[in-house]
Amino acid sequence: MGGIRNAVRQELVARQLDEQISTRFAVGRRLRVLDVGPGQGTQALRLARAGHLVTGLEPEPAMRDALRAALEAEPEGIRDRVTLIDGDGRETGRHFGPGSFDVVLCHGVLMYIPEPDPVLAALARVLAPGGLLSLLVRNADALAMRPGLLGEWGTALDAFGSDTYTNRLGLTVRADRRDALTATLTGIGVPLHTWYGVRVLSDAAPDDAPLPDDPAEREQLFAAEELAGRTDPYRAVAALLHFCGVRASPPGPPR
Repeated sequence: MGGIRNAVRQELVARQLDEQISTRFAVGRRLRVLDVGPGQGTQALRLARAGHLVTGLEPEPAMRDALRAALEAEPEGIRDRVTLIDGDGRETGRHFGPGSFDVVLCHGVLMYIPEPDPVLAALARVLAPGGLLSLLVRNADALAMRPGLLGEWGTALDAFGSDTYTNRLGLTVRADRRDALTATLTGIGVPLHTWYGVRVLSDAAPDDAPLPDDPAEREQLFAAEELAGRTDPYRAVAALLHFCGVRASPPGPPR
């Protein structure tokens, strides 16, 4: 899982995603999953191990190579459930027809896209009625939190009212506001079902800060983050927001 920040992100998203899948789909159903920008494949591999059919849409050659290497370490049955395609979220219409997937993941991707609305509309198109759209975005309403906790007062002041920030890779990227993204999801026919905060308590940790060695202490960390991520007012100041929208079903025939 890497350092504490990445571990908290992956563990919390996994727990939240499992909660939503278990409440929306029948137990044992093999779901068709699209992971847009799967990166190293943490969630894609986890879902494949659970029996689902996963398609990864990844534009970066290095990330595709890393995911292929991770797949090679998996049993053949799990490898057979994962398809990896060179492409990004803007190209879903070229690769897939309407309603092709039960679950669509787009985690840590929208911050790198200057105009995300067309991408979101494309993702909604390939989502089946009743399907789940899972988005992980940077929280624009909390951009001052991390620099403030680190004592970087000038950066914290500049963050108020801003929709962009400089990430730890040194790139200037965008963030999303909860109200605006909620309205966008309604407009594309995937209204918000629920949302969570991710990395409320540990976002200011150094990149190389390790997870606690003691399993009990590690679980306390995850439990505290999980509770904060679903409890007001804490979740509103999380570094990341996990949005779960549900594709509207078409109206039935008139009676």
